[in-house]
Amino acid sequence: MEADGNKVTNDIIFGPGRKKYRFCKHISKQRLQGLTDDLMKKGKHFILIRNPLDILPSFDKVVPPSFFELGLAELVCIYNELCEIGKAPPVIDSAELQQDPEATLRGLCNDLEIPFQPAMFKWEAGPKPIDGLWAPWWYKSVHKSTGFEKPRKYPQPFPFSFYDLLEQSLPLYNMLRRHVKKKSSLLSPPLPTPNLPVPANEKLLAWVGDEIAPRDSAKVSVFDSVVQGGDSVWEGLRVYNGKIFKLEEHLDRLFDSAKALAFENVPTRDEIKEAIFISLIRNGMFDNSHIRLSLTRGKKVTSGMSPAFNLYGCTLIVLAEWKPPVYDNTHGIVLVTATTRRNSPNNLDSKIHHNNLLNNILAKIEGNNAKADDAIMLDQDGYLSETNATNIFVVKKGRVLTPHADYCLPGITRATVMDLVVKEQLILEERRISLSEVHTADEVWTTGTMGELSPVVKVDGRTIGNGEVGPVTRRLQAAYKKLTEQSGVPIPTYLKT
Repeated sequence: MEADGNKVTNDIIFGPGRKKYRFCKHISKQRLQGLTDDLMKKGKHFILIRNPLDILPSFDKVVPPSFFELGLAELVCIYNELCEIGKAPPVIDSAELQQDPEATLRGLCNDLEIPFQPAMFKWEAGPKPIDGLWAPWWYKSVHKSTGFEKPRKYPQPFPFSFYDLLEQSLPLYNMLRRHVKKKSSLLSPPLPTPNLPVPANEKLLAWVGDEIAPRDSAKVSVFDSVVQGGDSVWEGLRVYNGKIFKLEEHLDRLFDSAKALAFENVPTRDEIKEAIFISLIRNGMFDNSHIRLSLTRGKKVTSGMSPAFNLYGCTLIVLAEWKPPVYDNTHGIVLVTATTRRNSPNNLDSKIHHNNLLNNILAKIEGNNAKADDAIMLDQDGYLSETNATNIFVVKKGRVLTPHADYCLPGITRATVMDLVVKEQLILEERRISLSEVHTADEVWTTGTMGELSPVVKVDGRTIGNGEVGPVTRRLQAAYKKLTEQSGVPIPTYLKT
């Protein structure tokens, strides 16, 4: 139980002897300051963590609980120091070690490049000469153990007198736990970490409520209406060359949707704009990026459907990502017609841009199963409505056709393209369109903020036109691109280089 860090380093770790590997346990709250850089750089380090939910129930049996006694803040400091010198340590969760000792220890030995030994599973029962006075108390059962035992199936009740301490310490534990290679899950085996479509989005900042948080920490309450019932409205915004395209039009629709759903305590237009600007500036996103702007009815005082439970005000979410157009706008996309019909205004008006997208998701599943880019949705009478994600246009004999916005969302990009059709002196018709008219069209394209203007080259196995992007589509793509370059609301502080 030596307290002199230099003595431990010189006499024990680097001292004489034939043992190639020497193990030293260092409790973070009793961290010895001034350990030599040589030890930090040459040593093989790992960090063992334990969930505060499991620590705190037995804490006051020995010492009064405190943030210092938990030692998690010091563990985070140690982890960061080792990372800074290029020695990122493996992190082991005690729950994983107890659940599957062999796999955890084999993985640890592999990370540390030391041989695994079956003897690691057994040890002599205490007391031992190296024990401190606290050992029989702190390890009342472990003190007598000779090997790993399976964890109890159900945990102890949590002492809610320690709730504030749990709130302070749990984020630090979770931060370290993110670096655990093998994580056990209560419900199912963990899935491998997926690759992101845009790797740069692994590190981004998102606005939730009234604060900005890193990607993995940006969360809404389990009591939020968007969790309880998809009770939220949203908009998609694009950023081009330091400007937000059609920002005012999108905010108009956001407020209309919130009013239609009788939201109360809604943030002001200026407050939402400021949150958008701050999010973009913090992320350094001034071009080729997309914003998912959501406004939920807010957090409830208890779970349930009634808006009467929403007494905290709305929750604003600004999710900015690096995101180029999501469709192949050069060569075209493929669509299939879904059996899922678009919602009727009799049931849920599509003019309300709400987050409850199950109607669209069911159609998208059909599109995915058919290996198509998206799925066409028809209205209840069998006429063209839109796709699961975009509005749709058809060209036939020089006329540009698009469905009435009865069942489909009256999209901002749709309205923009309709204006461009007129400015380009083309004939525009807004009317009912049958599916056979789509199959026999000269050209087809879709419109949406996320994908812009996307040519369609095949629908339900039928080739559209000659199977290539048509002249009207290219003409409008060029006009749309020019418009995005010339208009938009500037992001404050953005300087064009």
